[in-house]
Amino acid sequence: MVLSDHKLRSSSTPRFCNSFANRIFSDMAGDVTVVVDDVSFLLHKFPLVSQSGKIRKMVAEAKDPNLSKLDLINFPGGPEAFELAAKFCYGINFEITTANIAHLHCAADYLEMTEDYRDENLFTRTEAYLNEVVTSSLEKSVQVLCSCEMILPLADNSGIIDRCVDAIAKNACKEQLVEGLSRLECDSGHIDAKDRCLEWWIEDLSGLKIDLYQRIITVMVSRGIRQDSVIASIMHYAQSSLKGIGKSQIWNPARTTPVTVEDSQRVIVETLVSLLPTEKSSCIPVDFLFGMLRMAIMVDSSFACRLALERRIAVRLEMVSLDDLLIPSGQNGESLFDVDTIHRILVHFLQIIEQGDDEDCGYESEDGMGSPSHSSLLKVGRLIDAYLAEIAPDPYLSFQKFIAMIEVLPDYARVIDDGLYRAVDIYLKAHPMLTDHVRKKICKFIDCEKLSQEACNHAAQNDRLPAHMAIRVLYFEQLRLKSAITITGPSAMSGYMSQKICSSGAPSAPMSPRDTYASLRRENRDLKLEISRMRVRLSDLEKEQVCMKQGMMDKSGNGKTFLTLISRKFGMFGGPANANGNQHKATGTGRKSRSSSRRRGYSLS
Repeated sequence: MVLSDHKLRSSSTPRFCNSFANRIFSDMAGDVTVVVDDVSFLLHKFPLVSQSGKIRKMVAEAKDPNLSKLDLINFPGGPEAFELAAKFCYGINFEITTANIAHLHCAADYLEMTEDYRDENLFTRTEAYLNEVVTSSLEKSVQVLCSCEMILPLADNSGIIDRCVDAIAKNACKEQLVEGLSRLECDSGHIDAKDRCLEWWIEDLSGLKIDLYQRIITVMVSRGIRQDSVIASIMHYAQSSLKGIGKSQIWNPARTTPVTVEDSQRVIVETLVSLLPTEKSSCIPVDFLFGMLRMAIMVDSSFACRLALERRIAVRLEMVSLDDLLIPSGQNGESLFDVDTIHRILVHFLQIIEQGDDEDCGYESEDGMGSPSHSSLLKVGRLIDAYLAEIAPDPYLSFQKFIAMIEVLPDYARVIDDGLYRAVDIYLKAHPMLTDHVRKKICKFIDCEKLSQEACNHAAQNDRLPAHMAIRVLYFEQLRLKSAITITGPSAMSGYMSQKICSSGAPSAPMSPRDTYASLRRENRDLKLEISRMRVRLSDLEKEQVCMKQGMMDKSGNGKTFLTLISRKFGMFGGPANANGNQHKATGTGRKSRSSSRRRGYSLS
């Protein structure tokens, strides 16, 4: 049925369907002209009036007894459908197929070709075909729905859409039962049978328009279709109907004009997101969620649509890769990456963690380090540090957004701050015009006590850091070296943890059972975090102890200690002034110089 072709060829002068007239009117001229979309059919009144209630009424109501022309306005299916209906009136055989059944059924309804005017009239024939052939097959039902797209309102009013949708859902549920048996055979080891276990109807549904597809999926869910089948169907439909859904969009700095977006793509994205299962147990691939989120940003979908995707991603943020987070920004003149979206996802993740802690009714076990909330938070902390290091070179990234991404994570989300220090250093290097006030504001989030030995060595000699930052690094480095000399081995951890436990004390005021449990849970979480930090510190101290022993056994005396290099770099880091107001001067041999610098270093502790 190519109705648009007739509209394109239509003109003010009616055209006759000569081929059809010549086949049935070779010996008798017609007495009535029926016009359908500017296409004229020269026919006879008697066969039409005897079977069509509408034409009978039009002839009876006409004031002219010699009526010779009938105009059928808005005829469903156009000239092609009317030609088939006219053939039926004249007794000419033709085949009813899934391609013409919808148009024939609507045409029979329009012409009122029912049992009231003839037994087994056209409307009865089309009803029988729909009930016996179409609704019994999922594939044929989909084909009929595809043919209804040109006459969607009429087909919907006639009930064809609802019948086909119900038939598809019903047959899909049957396929699900059959597939369940096939999966049992697949598990037995037949590799060739595994390919046949896939639902073939998923690809058939991808050819429908989004409104029809939405109705089918809604009915399928109400009938109990499996979630994994629904998700697979939605993913396949998205990949078929949305351009570039599986490809990462690269930001083009030379782009000056916005990308033209069709409204249909926006509707498709919002509809597919609304169809995703809401149950937390549903396993939607994270890369598909990010692909939909990128497409939602690109087509400028509603904020509710993007927020729904962000919340779904936040639930499984620990499984996300760094490449997934690098969402290009759709606005010119701002940062290269969409930092605001990642910030909202991170806020949702922290809210989920907090809700999980509030809903937990029991104490955590001894191996609480492997609990989902704590381990997930540590994984996300490392992921965000890597993300900050990746976006730090962006020259358009404002320090407000950079700081917002840093401070949104709590302190206990990072065992060590090496990743955060690396990101801050890259940002300071890419933005050399920052003021001292801004640099201090950014660096205050780095905990010098949580930096490794390598990070401390780098930070102490980093000219991009503020001066007070280097002093803090040196101060804590001296404390670490002092602890390495005085306390080594596992006793450091046990002494530190006993001090932590003793310093916690009892609450100073009466507390409710809920508050008491919340306080104990926070203390338990802090203790587990300290255990993680002490394990890292203990490993570093053991390495430092080995290095110090090797240095003491070295008789060459040519090596320079770390503090000697740092004390020469920062003249401000000297010892306290003497009684006369003059500082001590390092004189003598290299050994005395190192001893003097060591004394000045420990004078601050």
